[in-house]
Amino acid sequence: MNNNAGALHSGWKSLQRWRVQIFLITWLAYAAFYFTRKAFSVAKLGIGEDPSFELDKAAMANLDALYLTAYAVGQFTWGIFADRFGPRVVVLGGLVISALAAVAMGTFATLPIFATCMVVQGLAQSTGWSGLCKNIGSFFATRERGRVLGYWSTCYAFGGLVATPFAGWWAYDVFHDWRMAFISSALVVGAVAVLFFFLQRNTPEDVGHAPVEVEATSSGPRESHWNALRKVIRNRTVLVLGLAYFLLKPARYAILLWGPVIVYERMPAIGKVASAIVPTAFELAGLVGPILIGIASDKLFGARRMPACVFSLIALTVCLALFVPAMQSGSLYLVVGLLFMMGMTLYGPDSMISSSAAIDFGTQEAAGTAAGFVNGCGSVGAILGGLLPGYFDTTTVFLVFTAAALLASLMLVPFWNSRPQTLKTPENLPANGQPAIAGART
Repeated sequence: MNNNAGALHSGWKSLQRWRVQIFLITWLAYAAFYFTRKAFSVAKLGIGEDPSFELDKAAMANLDALYLTAYAVGQFTWGIFADRFGPRVVVLGGLVISALAAVAMGTFATLPIFATCMVVQGLAQSTGWSGLCKNIGSFFATRERGRVLGYWSTCYAFGGLVATPFAGWWAYDVFHDWRMAFISSALVVGAVAVLFFFLQRNTPEDVGHAPVEVEATSSGPRESHWNALRKVIRNRTVLVLGLAYFLLKPARYAILLWGPVIVYERMPAIGKVASAIVPTAFELAGLVGPILIGIASDKLFGARRMPACVFSLIALTVCLALFVPAMQSGSLYLVVGLLFMMGMTLYGPDSMISSSAAIDFGTQEAAGTAAGFVNGCGSVGAILGGLLPGYFDTTTVFLVFTAAALLASLMLVPFWNSRPQTLKTPENLPANGQPAIAGART
């Protein structure tokens, strides 16, 4: 009896070590993608003043559109491959290819090469989210996944915050060459790819442990991944999550890509430098929102994802509606406060819908496919986020974003009491409340 208890304790401790390791390496991997993602936005400052490489703003915008379109296509595609071949192959390939594409952009300054590399970057970087969410879902059970993915989802807010000053420092302070924005970012992603190769594994079974969660499945043959995709699309909950994410993503990308311009147009007295700094309040909030909503969904709502999302989206609707009047008031503190609240109430449901909710309702077998589908819908919306501020005035744009956030919240209300299928099968949880350990007897 004591030997069995000792084996169980030793096995659980070993699994815990792997869970921490997988959390950290997948967090680092997705944060790393933001270095090559932000490199072009940093390089634009130098390209605009480089007579040897004539690339005007319209051409830069077209390159961004190429990237976002390829990113959207990749989101729909790579989740299926992650389910079939595993996150290790898909994400590692994405990291390596993204680094190589960045090196090419920092070495060869021609429009055809830039256009090709932006498409390659979009496809490479889109391997990250669905594959890594599936990876996390394999090591963490449904009952804890909301708060785990809440902490984990801080990776993209952190990556966005760090990548821009990092690339800018190397490009303009150290080497005084915009090309180093690409080269320095590629080195970071390449180094993370090496770490990912050594530290990442797809499932607990790969390291000698039993699954942390066993789904109730039929004993028949495993269905094809195309059938899994059709099942995901027919899943009404996943479909609504995709539509809601499509409505949310334009606001986030509009602020990320156009935030300094929007602030400067309405508050020119604060100057260009301050206008560039003020929108960082939005990204800083991205470190807080996912954690709070993850804890709320698990602890307050019993792993129901929708109530936390609905409350957050209602608050976001109010913040979006007040943002333009706040800028017109001239109060910098009010604008910064609203940007922070917008970030917290947007990044929270953004991470919840695209990660834990998507893989919860997509099932473990098709977790990557479901996360990829939902993120693909959001990435289509991201294209609009980059385009709308360039064609319409700020007031109109934020009215559209306000209506979209309200509609997204209303779409989720009918699913208020929805729970993941795994929580409906009590036999998944051992008596001690911990996942089963390979080789242990209970």
